[in-house]
Amino acid sequence: MKVFVNYNDARWRKYKIDFTRVVNAISGAAPDAEVSIILTNDAEIHTLNRQYRGIDRPTNVLSFELGDDMLLGDIYISLDTVQRESVVAGISVAEHTAHMVVHGVLHLMGYDHIVDADAAIMEAREIKVLKKLGYKNPYADEDVCACADACCNRLFAGRRLNLRENGWGQYVLALMFGALAALGFAPFNFWWATVLGVGGAYWVMMRDTDSDSRRGGFWKSVLRAMPFGAAYALGMFWWVVHSIYVVPELTREFAVWTAPALIGIALAGGIIFSIPFVAARCIRMKPWGRPFLFAAVWTLVLWMREWVFTGFPWNPIANISFAWPVLANSMSLWGAMGLGFVITGLIAASVELIRTRPRGAVRVTFGIFVGLMAIGAIVGAANIRRAAMQPTARGPMIRIVQPATSQVEKATHSRAAAMANAEKNLQRLVALGAAPGRADVIVYPETTYPFVIVDDDFPMARVLGTHVVMGAMSYDAGRIYNSMVVANGDGKIETLYSKSHLVPFGEYAPMGGLIPSPGNLTPGDGPEIIHVNVGGGTFSFAPAVCYEIIFSDSLTQGATPHVPHAVINITNDTWFGKTPGTYQHLDMVRRYAIESGLPIVRANYSGISAFVDSAGGVVSQLPVGETGYLDGFVWGDHRTIYRAVGRDAWMIIILVFSILGIAAVSALARKD
Repeated sequence: MKVFVNYNDARWRKYKIDFTRVVNAISGAAPDAEVSIILTNDAEIHTLNRQYRGIDRPTNVLSFELGDDMLLGDIYISLDTVQRESVVAGISVAEHTAHMVVHGVLHLMGYDHIVDADAAIMEAREIKVLKKLGYKNPYADEDVCACADACCNRLFAGRRLNLRENGWGQYVLALMFGALAALGFAPFNFWWATVLGVGGAYWVMMRDTDSDSRRGGFWKSVLRAMPFGAAYALGMFWWVVHSIYVVPELTREFAVWTAPALIGIALAGGIIFSIPFVAARCIRMKPWGRPFLFAAVWTLVLWMREWVFTGFPWNPIANISFAWPVLANSMSLWGAMGLGFVITGLIAASVELIRTRPRGAVRVTFGIFVGLMAIGAIVGAANIRRAAMQPTARGPMIRIVQPATSQVEKATHSRAAAMANAEKNLQRLVALGAAPGRADVIVYPETTYPFVIVDDDFPMARVLGTHVVMGAMSYDAGRIYNSMVVANGDGKIETLYSKSHLVPFGEYAPMGGLIPSPGNLTPGDGPEIIHVNVGGGTFSFAPAVCYEIIFSDSLTQGATPHVPHAVINITNDTWFGKTPGTYQHLDMVRRYAIESGLPIVRANYSGISAFVDSAGGVVSQLPVGETGYLDGFVWGDHRTIYRAVGRDAWMIIILVFSILGIAAVSALARKD
């Protein structure tokens, strides 16, 4: 082949490279075919890379095929990039340049590396030609990249880190970052750990996305991201298996499911939490658009977790913001979904800012997410002020009772023992409710009443002489419900609300009973507002049993005409003891208070019981395992922007904003 060399950068002349010998070591082209090699620098190749490939950074080699069997085309090689990569790889500039020439000519001859199979063929040809020239296999230990954009996996924050494309290093790192990210939630509250964990995993996944030869396929991307998702899920949710070991009878029957449960959590988490990373890696997107894509898909996954199957939107990433009340209260504007969008977008934009050269368009993306965070903080500060506004008239005195009786103490083995134990528990509950001080409403936790409700008679309220809200099992037409009883001082049940969001595996057996469950309950009819006449006025509240409180739109829909004064949440976290789940459940309550603008009265059987204001602040609480009661008032109820707009509408807004954001920043990048 004939070779024509143009020196667009004079620095190339000091390297004595026989380009004709290198090109003619490649067989397969016509003897009279012509190739032009333009030896240039980062400035020129950056312009070409941005203009023709849409990648706003310099690269090492670009090939421009002319589509002619004789005039094959032009090859541009940047000295600046080749020099840097040669130093990193520990080889000479001449050797690395030879590789770039071979790689470029093969492109002109029709070889490509977009698909893995094609990449393997092309790399085999390169290895064979370079061996003929006396050079080592450039892919033997990933020392040299055929495309410069793939070399970003070697350099991060100024340090060399060699991650082989199919090596174990990337999987181990993803696993470590997933475990680290789980530490941002209660009770650890290391918010920075989640930022570093998600950011680190994003870097591992995106380090070579701008290189077609390294991008890989869909399933390879899934496998790369799954260790993060598995460790992240296990770190957050391992505590659910603790419930198996609370009562000896359950332990004997269900202990065999411990390992399968943990494996299931890891697999489900690996799939669910890998989706944003896989989307950002596999969908072709510029560095300045990728943070929008990543954050939008992360938010979409949270939205799907609200309702797919039975739903389990536990620990949205927005919950790491509780260390910063002003930021956390931005959930009053756009909910946990919107704040999660801002946090994940800012994390991704920060990583892109570090790894992308030059940074012009990425800076704009970074600035957009910083601006969103600032807007949210302004609204959050206003929400805190609104929540603190004192009412003109005092509301009812509410007493929260926390029995803190262990599940073992509640369990019995004979009918006689069961009746004796129930009477004993009932006397204890009455004593706690009748403690000094007059309460207008006494709130007991989930499943506290030791008898099954079969009619409207509730003598315990008559003994206490006041309104009682209590968790109990109810029976009707052959069905068992997990219910909230609302009875008046005359001992009559005014309202019986039954839990609609049942806990899978705990309260019913999902998947057609394939996996057994200790409970077989029937769901209730859904959300409602309960009105109680106390102190000459009406106290209205939205009832929530157990983890119904974790669903954004589960209790108070945006179209609800009456704004309740509060939410009353009764729950029983005895099954989880002092594991992270107990503390995370309280944070989910705080999240709901901010989103809805409603204070929350939370009665937990063994803790943590609390009064939570409408800015998510814990006014008072009883710790885990402590028997006692709390007296308090609620105020500051208001309708937030998030509650008015609604969860699903906000999801649409976030998706539209992401599309417009990508389009706007891309337009600015083209102008530059």
